[in-house]
Amino acid sequence: MFSGLSLLTTLLKWPLRILVKFKIVPDHAVNELALDVNRPILYVCHTESASDLATLRRVCIKLALPDPLQPVTLAGQQFPRTLFLEKPHSVIGGRAKTRALAQGQALLQVHLAHPHINAQLVPAAILWGRAPGKENSIKWLLGEANAPHWLAKLIIILVSGRHTLVRLSRAVSLAQMAAQFGDATETAHKLLRMSRFHFYRQKLAATGPKLVNRSQLFNALLASPALKRAIEEEAKAKQISLKAARLEARKLLQEIAADYRESTLRVGDRVLSWLWKKLYSGIKINNADMLRDLAQKGHEIVYVPCHRSHMDYLLLSYVIYQQGLVPPHIAAGINLNFWPAGTIFRRGGAFFIRRSFSGNKLYSAVFREYLSQLFSKGYAVKYYSEGGRSRTGRLLQPKTGMLAMTVQSMLRGIDRPVTLVPVYLGYEHVMEVSTYINELQGSGKKKESIGGVLKAIRNLRDYGYGYVNFGEPIPLNQYLNQQVSDWKSTIHPLEVQKPNWLNPVVAKLANQVMQHINQAAALNATNLIALSLLATDKHTMTREELTQQLNFYLSLQTQVPYHQHVSLPEGDAESLIKHALSLQKVQSNTDDFGELISLNAEHGVLASYYRNNILHLFMLPSLLATAVLHQRSINSQQLLRYAECLYPLLKAELFLYVSSVQTYCQALLQYLTEQGLLVRDGDNYCAPAQQSQQYFMLSLLAHNAQDTLQRYAIVLNLIRRQQPVSRTDLEVSAHQLAQRLLSLHGIVAPEYYDKGLFSTLVNALKEAGISHTNASNQVCSTARLEQLADMVNTLLRNDILQSLQRIMPQHPAP
Repeated sequence: MFSGLSLLTTLLKWPLRILVKFKIVPDHAVNELALDVNRPILYVCHTESASDLATLRRVCIKLALPDPLQPVTLAGQQFPRTLFLEKPHSVIGGRAKTRALAQGQALLQVHLAHPHINAQLVPAAILWGRAPGKENSIKWLLGEANAPHWLAKLIIILVSGRHTLVRLSRAVSLAQMAAQFGDATETAHKLLRMSRFHFYRQKLAATGPKLVNRSQLFNALLASPALKRAIEEEAKAKQISLKAARLEARKLLQEIAADYRESTLRVGDRVLSWLWKKLYSGIKINNADMLRDLAQKGHEIVYVPCHRSHMDYLLLSYVIYQQGLVPPHIAAGINLNFWPAGTIFRRGGAFFIRRSFSGNKLYSAVFREYLSQLFSKGYAVKYYSEGGRSRTGRLLQPKTGMLAMTVQSMLRGIDRPVTLVPVYLGYEHVMEVSTYINELQGSGKKKESIGGVLKAIRNLRDYGYGYVNFGEPIPLNQYLNQQVSDWKSTIHPLEVQKPNWLNPVVAKLANQVMQHINQAAALNATNLIALSLLATDKHTMTREELTQQLNFYLSLQTQVPYHQHVSLPEGDAESLIKHALSLQKVQSNTDDFGELISLNAEHGVLASYYRNNILHLFMLPSLLATAVLHQRSINSQQLLRYAECLYPLLKAELFLYVSSVQTYCQALLQYLTEQGLLVRDGDNYCAPAQQSQQYFMLSLLAHNAQDTLQRYAIVLNLIRRQQPVSRTDLEVSAHQLAQRLLSLHGIVAPEYYDKGLFSTLVNALKEAGISHTNASNQVCSTARLEQLADMVNTLLRNDILQSLQRIMPQHPAP
């Protein structure tokens, strides 16, 4: 079978080894696609091509899968193992008809007669290069035809052979297809159309839509009704000519717009592959299969990652490219538009955004129209809803501008489903972390420059692992249907809509995005060891104690997980300690009594950043542990009351979300009791004996909530002692009081320097109805606030509470 094709495929084996270099997606195809090597496997490809078949043979050899050239025997009959949907074009004339219809029908008939065979049909998309091409380009005739003739294919291989992508998809059960659809000719035609559409989607997901000439794009945008109106208003407001206002709008487009080039991505892929090997022990990726499925189904994907480092821009785009998907257009801060990085980023898909749009209506209109154009053309987009990098390791309160523009773009009538994909980015070492601490303590933010980049390159070393975890997606169409049932009635293809429901719905959406990011957190050696050592007075533990505490934390997230998308590190506690020592994150000292693992003074402050990356995962168990330690004996109802009363504040600050606080806390109490960290006495819980290892472990767990509770106590006590107090005075007083506690008690918590956290807390108190504002817009106490302040005070360390009581009466309002 395939006599002529087989011979040509065999002859091309060695030339293509030189000309073709391919990447397989997914990386571990057999396991990730759940292929059963004990059942018959067949392949379906788009075009009958010797070069495609020769490349597929190499892929199958690498994956230990059956040879696509060898026939397969089913129920005593021989069948070609590979089906082709299309014949290639001829250099002159049309093309022959494919045999796929007859072959498909024959396979269905065999499975109708022998359903126990249940062969697997694996779609194999072979993409020669990742260039999307340009609209109205002559290159389409050579490089982008669906089934190019042999001469065009030769040119394609010479130009793009070393950038080949082989995408294997989940196998289709032929027995299930036969049972569901039968073997009628009409059914077979329908299945072939579905298969062709599958390969079209594969290509679109990998390359993206065709690129529009930049000048043509600008002209189209300037001709849009919304932008024409904005130009007219600009001319009127500034008393300038329409031509001058139009020229200003074009300059803004040049400042904003990306200049996407596939050649830059190819070079960037090679450079970044080298860079990651220098920087990291490896990149851990979780839940990428969900991402590929969304792209395959034709979703417009909007990536919304957290923002910890300038590396985020490069790492996420690199990972997406490595997953066989087109990298997104990236909203980057205008501060990154410096030579030569700005040009490189722009050609890699970055479009630049100013920190503030306020007072510049023309800029707002231009940016909104550009973003809407990206969506309407089908480009994936990525932006950081936090607006800037986190200096404390916690997620920042989200900015809603980009999300609002995304929703407004949908109100222009996008005909594809739009899905937000939250992304958790984590590192065992953030290169900028030391500067973050300095900035929080008052030093100015350094401006990005090429000198800073070169300095960073000189300091390259192994920074451990990087983590890219894709969180639970949020289908935007479905979300809007739930929140605003008639939102589609406001769709207008030409006008920018801002309905009354937009701001509250977007604010709620932004909060949900941040919750989904935190639900996909990555546990690793650095943040788990920081969580453990920072809970001790001297940031030191014996190796045995640290091992036991780490194993406890790993077990806690395994047995009572915060969320199914939280990823755990490979290996046990001992391997985590060895890894941290190799990264010089901790130091080891041995004396006659054994080995001690510790953080030095400098690393103690920096380690708090990494601890804060995962603090939300342990906050509720830490709160329960704190309550038991301070109350000595407490019943389950009281414990649940502590959790339920504080949950609204924790939810606002840490973006916590559990479907039922009561159910989750009950599961935690049961687990802690099983581990011996709590002792059950009837309906009461108490701590184990103080001299026991379990008591020590419980106190370490409880410590993780102390910094948060201390900040809550500062604000709650200030409100009830100084009320009524202006919000500005309250936040300033809270910040100053936090600095005093840092000095008095040597607290290692960079978030104490973050004024934004105090602002978030004041907002949360108001939204939960715990505080209220009077006619003069001053913050006032309520009965609930008085009760909550008393509750929080009972959970503080005695020395901290005494300091607050001594300082508070003498603390003047600013």
